[in-house]
Amino acid sequence: MAQDGSLSGKVALVAGASRGIGADIARYLAASGAKIGVAARTEVQSDPRLPGTIHSVTEDITSKGGDAIAVLLNLRDPDSIAAAVATVVDTYGRLDILVNNAAIFVPGSLESVQPRHIELTWQVNLRGPILTMREAIPHMRAAGGGHILNLSSRGSTFPGPGPYDPDKQPAGFDIFYGPEKSFLEHFSQRQALALQPDNISVNVLAPTGLIMTPGARFAGNDRENPNLDFETADAMAKAAVWICGQPASEFTGNIVYDEELVSAKAL
Repeated sequence: MAQDGSLSGKVALVAGASRGIGADIARYLAASGAKIGVAARTEVQSDPRLPGTIHSVTEDITSKGGDAIAVLLNLRDPDSIAAAVATVVDTYGRLDILVNNAAIFVPGSLESVQPRHIELTWQVNLRGPILTMREAIPHMRAAGGGHILNLSSRGSTFPGPGPYDPDKQPAGFDIFYGPEKSFLEHFSQRQALALQPDNISVNVLAPTGLIMTPGARFAGNDRENPNLDFETADAMAKAAVWICGQPASEFTGNIVYDEELVSAKAL
């Protein structure tokens, strides 16, 4: 991860950055010169299957010469979202980049899922990104423009018309995650259109395939003897840096996949 300075002077808030894809994107943005608000709920590690906190990621960035602060962010709480954005702007004086990475999975069926989990999933996966965008936009407009990057998934792809092969149900089927990502993709393009006059880009980035992060491995990971052989999200992070380095007026409203972009741009 070379220090290239391509985002020097820029300020980024990365939501869901205590581990996994968000942490790797935060590290790569910092290595490219951006000042980072490392934002998430986790201040103290309480589960060995989920290593990492906003403080450990911040310390990792600063130990390598980057500039970062730990920002407490609970995407279920509108006041916490507003406070997180305000903290970054108060610290660094501006906001140029917002990365919406945090998300949760709720397994089960429509009949078995608990009502509280229905509330949880839409609050984190949909309302949270919408509110972070809402809070960030005025600061980006004041800065003369900016980049919003919403993370998605292959799960957003529609299954198409049936009937369906009962043997081809996806493993770990999540009843809400894919549809929520479909909404986020549509919403992102709508906002890209609306924000284009303000020189604010809105793009969507998704992994080409499953990345075995702590979150991806969590459900099947033994708490007493956890498998800590996690993959890093280098392609996602490289793609995020490239997207945030483009002129906002020239690259907006795109839905791209990490490995495809890395290959196409020789990143």
